[in-house]
Amino acid sequence: MIDLVAKIASFQDYDQYRDLHWEGSFSDYLAIVKERPQVTRNAYQRLYDMIVSYGEEEYIDNKKRLVRYPFFSDPTGDGHDAIFGLDIPLMRLVNVLQAAALGYGPEKRIILLHGPVGSSKSTIARLLKKGIEEYSRQPEGALYTYKWVNLADTGLAAGDDEYPCPMNEEPLKLIPEEWRERAVRELGLGDDQHKVVVKGTLNPACRFIFNGLMERYGGDWSKVVSSHVRIRRLLLSEKDRVGIGTFQPKDEKNQDSTELTGDINYRKIAEYGSDSDPRAFNFDGEFNIANRGIVEFVEILKLDVAFLYDLLGATQERKIKPKKFAQTDIDEVIIGHTNEAEYKKLLNNEFMEALRDRTIKIDIPYITKVSEEKRIYTKEFGADRLRGKHVAPHTFDVAAMWAVLTRLEEPKKHQLSMLQKMKLYDGKTLPGFTQDNVKELRKDAIREGLDGISPRYIQDKMSNALVSDGAEGYINPFMVLNELEKGLAHHSLIANEEQRKGYRELIGVVKNEYEELVKNEVQRAISADEDAIARLCANYIDNVRAYTLKEKVKNRYTGRDEEPDERLMRSIEEKIDIPESRKDDFRREIMNYIGALAIEGKKFSYDTNDRLRRALEMKLFEDQKDSIKLSSFVSNVIDKDTQDKIDVIKSRLIKHYGYNEASAKDVLSYVASIFARGDVKK
Repeated sequence: MIDLVAKIASFQDYDQYRDLHWEGSFSDYLAIVKERPQVTRNAYQRLYDMIVSYGEEEYIDNKKRLVRYPFFSDPTGDGHDAIFGLDIPLMRLVNVLQAAALGYGPEKRIILLHGPVGSSKSTIARLLKKGIEEYSRQPEGALYTYKWVNLADTGLAAGDDEYPCPMNEEPLKLIPEEWRERAVRELGLGDDQHKVVVKGTLNPACRFIFNGLMERYGGDWSKVVSSHVRIRRLLLSEKDRVGIGTFQPKDEKNQDSTELTGDINYRKIAEYGSDSDPRAFNFDGEFNIANRGIVEFVEILKLDVAFLYDLLGATQERKIKPKKFAQTDIDEVIIGHTNEAEYKKLLNNEFMEALRDRTIKIDIPYITKVSEEKRIYTKEFGADRLRGKHVAPHTFDVAAMWAVLTRLEEPKKHQLSMLQKMKLYDGKTLPGFTQDNVKELRKDAIREGLDGISPRYIQDKMSNALVSDGAEGYINPFMVLNELEKGLAHHSLIANEEQRKGYRELIGVVKNEYEELVKNEVQRAISADEDAIARLCANYIDNVRAYTLKEKVKNRYTGRDEEPDERLMRSIEEKIDIPESRKDDFRREIMNYIGALAIEGKKFSYDTNDRLRRALEMKLFEDQKDSIKLSSFVSNVIDKDTQDKIDVIKSRLIKHYGYNEASAKDVLSYVASIFARGDVKK
């Protein structure tokens, strides 16, 4: 019989275990520092290096150079905490961390993530904590601390032979400050890329032991470190409260500032005889345990005033004040997050000026790009969670569209609708609008993304739709939109009835847009000949070019030069409501658009311009629709020939557009009812 315990034991990597639990002498550690000076990095340097270790991706958006950091896609967690659509805020955050790593000042500030509820503030903090924890286990992220050993006969640890450094400090802090700079220089520690700079003194408990041993050995520092110091690898862990701390405000009556800076161990007082003996103190506050790593303050502005005093010293001076002890040096990234209401209180409180002055605020808004918002729901409702239920095409799209529309500010210029603005933000092209216009729109909308509907609300209503009685095997956009609309009546974060009414109107806008989407989709499924559309487009462009340049067109069949085909051009333009009086302007816009694409090195095709694509598809559909009687879709009696044609269209919807049998049948019936009542653009 197979030894099951031995089988499990075979999974362990012993070499990795030995590496992660390395121990050595102070001399061994100096050799490591000489070879890899990056092990002495401070907390900000390590956090920044961790982020960029996953790479940097540069791209251009609206003529602006941006950087995307793959770390925020949560590569170590299979994308579970991935952040979408926030490249600019995340770039600002990384810029702050880089400046702090270089010692330019932000290391003396609180990094405050500010934004509406559900905008990923907590997720960003969680990613940073998870990332630095994993990084400490990698060779490039290794860091070390020390413990005191062989103390049993010294009387310095109440009979204990070992005493770990309670704040996991950098071992080079054992070199007295007055020698430290010279020691680093003469030992040749560090290089141009990684300078070895160690600031601060030992924590009170280690300082007490160090002074006692120095006295025991008559000031012989080498005997102290060789006989009583062991260096060990330090693994950061939030669960073990090593290098990663999280503080969450509680009820004001139960808050105690010792939760941040540690408290007296009353049991140890009997052993050491005094409550001012540092060995009788638990250095287990969030600031203490987060040393060398990161501390997160959840809803930081809900902290009691007593906590804020500790916070001020921890940021500006990088020191904390444990009860009855001298100020103690810390090395950690302090990051907090808060919502809009709490931040407004901070701005209105004149007694909080010191905190405001020590804060770097980074806005984390809601997403304003539909394609990025959609990724949230696609990830949240993946196939593994749907348990066999089918999500009809455009379900996530309409939810994302409505969410984004609630977050946009009304355009002040250009006579744009909210829907058009939403499309421009999502990278769609509209005739007459350039990237400069998009930049201007974003610049004018100061608070865009800081108000609106949270992704959590959308997720909750999608969940309702999935388990509702009407969802027999699949959900469609109307089911989700109906749930979203019903939920508005009880939404706790909607400030007034006018706002509620506005959100309901936006649901109507999205429904109309969805109708256009599915009508076009069914039209494409009926025509479904991309080559024919491309040929029609080429023919149209040839005629438009000749018309605008006042030239003739060569007939592809006869080879003769002829006048531009006005009838063809108008039959296409009328499909998108271009009046006779505007035809010249529209044709010039098309030619200018093609020219602008050419300058950017891009090639024009029929699907590059959304309006023209729709016009071409509708023209082709118009030419072909007579082969299928649309009224037959909603008729109870269908002959075999018509049924075969319907089955072909259904199969196209299933194969090319992502429908299943039930949703394809329903969408065909819905679109057919629209055509049957004449509700289609001429």
